Amino acid sequence: MMTHQATKQAMTALAEITAGFARRGWFPATSGNLSARVSAPGEPLLLVVSASGRDKEAMTAADFLLVDDSLRPVEPGALCPSAETVVHARIYEATGCGCVLHVHTIWNNLIAELCAPQGEIRLSDLEMLKGLDIWGEAAEIRIPVVENLFKLSALAEAVMERITDPRAPGALIRRHGLYAWGANPFEAKRHVEAFEFMFEYLVRWRSIGADRGPAGKNDREGRPYEPTETGQGSIVGG
Repeated sequence: MMTHQATKQAMTALAEITAGFARRGWFPATSGNLSARVSAPGEPLLLVVSASGRDKEAMTAADFLLVDDSLRPVEPGALCPSAETVVHARIYEATGCGCVLHVHTIWNNLIAELCAPQGEIRLSDLEMLKGLDIWGEAAEIRIPVVENLFKLSALAEAVMERITDPRAPGALIRRHGLYAWGANPFEAKRHVEAFEFMFEYLVRWRSIGADRGPAGKNDREGRPYEPTETGQGSIVGG
């Protein structure tokens, strides 16, 4: 009974998130996927996950299904789980989170491409970091940029290997998209929104100040900005 109720609640919550993200254009051409864990920690994995190939603008709670720890549907039917469910499963394993969301946007693709040579993006001195529960003064987190791999099981392992900082609830896949997670659907949604705001800000800043980075804590007058040794300085937030 508890699992049935949790499943229905997860399906409803994910359908609402899907509708909101779709209105923002974050699920073009049926891309993207969503999931939520309904099993308790320590129990075999049970996930509510979006069905494959669905138009996200028209999705309802009926377009989600329950899968077990083999990533197969618990009940037979017409719905097939997203092919990327294996990536979600590895993220749950690595983080113990309760919800994983995956979106494809222009901004997360661009920032991943810009940061691909370094293999990560550093985020610091941005107010929107609070949306990730990062509150410390001069705090900095690093979001991994993982090379896209055709074989999803290999991509899942590559993502899992790069999840090393529990403060950073996200990973970028180059020329692909963003995975973000949280303790529950609401928190995961907030994390996606915070990431997308910061990614758009950084790409737009770079586009209007090609040889300048954002003013940092010691440079509020916008004087010429020197990149760091790793070349990441021009895309660090401020």
